Amino acid sequence: MITINNFEEYKTYEGKLLGVSDWHTIDQQQINRFADATLDHQWIHVDQQKAEQEGPFKATIAHGYLTLSLIPHLWKQIADIRNVKMEINYGIENLKFGQPVLVNSEVQLQAKVKSINNLRGVVKAVIEATLHIKDNVKPAYVGDVVFLYHFA
Repeated sequence: MITINNFEEYKTYEGKLLGVSDWHTIDQQQINRFADATLDHQWIHVDQQKAEQEGPFKATIAHGYLTLSLIPHLWKQIADIRNVKMEINYGIENLKFGQPVLVNSEVQLQAKVKSINNLRGVVKAVIEATLHIKDNVKPAYVGDVVFLYHFA
């Protein structure tokens, strides 16, 4: 894990790979809880029997937005941004889903600092986030996550 204490330290990582998170297994219980939270109970996510018999992947798959919602958890395993009064998830740009995440797959976030700018006291960091699926060449997604930081 990389520790970053201020804008100047963050800026030294611009254009560089920060690292990767631990592997995280997405199981059916997590998929079901996400379905309940978002009211998205499409059978391809929650009906294991139908997914095995009729689905194109022969298993349930994680919601795309479930995989995105893992970014804060997995990001905290890559970078410890300190001396921050407030951190804001500002957006995601240029996101492309490349591969579905089958139930019980392990995923890992890779983070690279695309750009970092000090906008009159608010630091805007654009992080290229790639979610890898264990034993798959193609990632689940690639996109630019934008964070705003108010350093103390």
